Amino acid sequence: MYSLESVKAGAGSEAPKAPLCRFFDEMRDEAGNVRPAYAAFAGLLDNLSIESLVTKQAAAEELFRRLGITFAVYAEGGSTERLIPFDLIPRILNRDEWALIERGCIQRVKAINTFLYDIYHDQEILKAGLIPPELVLLNPAFRPEMLGVEPPNKVYAHIAGIDLIRTGERDFFVLEDNVRTPSGVSYVLENREIMMRLFPDAFAGQSISPVGNYPERLLENLRAVAPGAPNDPVVVLLTPGRYNSAYFEHVFLAEQMGIELVEGGDLFVRHGQVWMRTTEGPVKIDVIYRRVDDAYMDPLVFDSQSVLGVPGLLSVIRSGRVALANALGTGVADDKAMYCYVPRMIEFYLGEHALLNNVHTYMLRDPTQRQHVLNNLQNLVVKEVQGSGGYGMLIGPASTAEEREAYKARVMQNPENYIAQPTLALSTAPTLVDGEIVSRHVDLRPFVLSGKETSVVPGALTRVALRQGSLVVNSSQGGGTKDTWVLERSAC
Repeated sequence: MYSLESVKAGAGSEAPKAPLCRFFDEMRDEAGNVRPAYAAFAGLLDNLSIESLVTKQAAAEELFRRLGITFAVYAEGGSTERLIPFDLIPRILNRDEWALIERGCIQRVKAINTFLYDIYHDQEILKAGLIPPELVLLNPAFRPEMLGVEPPNKVYAHIAGIDLIRTGERDFFVLEDNVRTPSGVSYVLENREIMMRLFPDAFAGQSISPVGNYPERLLENLRAVAPGAPNDPVVVLLTPGRYNSAYFEHVFLAEQMGIELVEGGDLFVRHGQVWMRTTEGPVKIDVIYRRVDDAYMDPLVFDSQSVLGVPGLLSVIRSGRVALANALGTGVADDKAMYCYVPRMIEFYLGEHALLNNVHTYMLRDPTQRQHVLNNLQNLVVKEVQGSGGYGMLIGPASTAEEREAYKARVMQNPENYIAQPTLALSTAPTLVDGEIVSRHVDLRPFVLSGKETSVVPGALTRVALRQGSLVVNSSQGGGTKDTWVLERSAC
């Protein structure tokens, strides 16, 4: 646990040092000294009492409540709206730390986009024997309907969220790729807005990279993939509706980009084009930023009962008359089995070694690896290949013998559906919990945009596991978020 004094103390202070632990501490080095990136903020905290921090925390929660920044909890019926917990002690990264993250994420997303184009065209990586064909062709996220389709600029994943963990000074590892309909960027923007209100002096005293231009950059990338390069392409954001867990983000991004937020019933297909219903008559759509899953996008092709999509949409996509971001079929690149092969994709397509390593992963489809995992469940984390949101996991060290036995039975029914990883030493950061500053585990989700070029917003979603000892940062599992500061100049 941190004392307030130990957190507030700047480099070289005689205040008590934070206790040493086996996890990398984002704020303090092994000797207990404040890291250079945090020095200025630690100095700011030096003038604040714990009571004033608690007051600021309450003010932040009230701002979130007024803005309606919520998410739905499906496990509670999908209609339970919650405020996402926000911690006001930022996660701060030096410029050189961010440079590694930026280059690694761009490299990874470029390889993933090339892989997606390949598997829906010549399938060279399968012919080379670098990925088992059944992992692609029998993957439930693989869409044969997209075979031969030419997306604008050959981009499939226009928006990607790459989940990273940190275990050491420059030891960043990729935990997961999110290239279907990644969410969370609205919290990046709103967290920053609230921090600027609560700590204006911190932003005046040092150069922190802005994130507020994300909607502008996103819109620019979406407009860049409009078929036929029209002068003023029409972009819309397609949402499943108000009961979706990320509906706040859909509304927020549409407003920030100045585009229409639509549902499936607002669009229709006629004469080989997608149109939007308006009070002034139909308007032709060039680009659809969709936040609806593949299976519900076109009831004529996929789920016939879906009312979330647009009948006939796939035919317009195949003819190249509308762009869909992200493209149908991108999910084959981000399940937890395909994740293992991304370093091979980077070498095969780019001729480079991965700048950001994967976490060592066991494939339970392999009998030898499966037996090792089953013999060591108490030390491993086991996940469903298609799982998300922290659901369907077994965290071995936190499980009971009965839970492990029950999970073994699930695995044996369908071992191909599971992967396993070592229990990860996620880095920790100081966090205000119940009126105390304590150490909590964090991860990092940078957002990568692809259009004419690939770029990363200089900030990210830091998720924090608020429960003591927890390694699960997902908001649906009790996690919260922090603002992420990227310093424009590396602190010395």
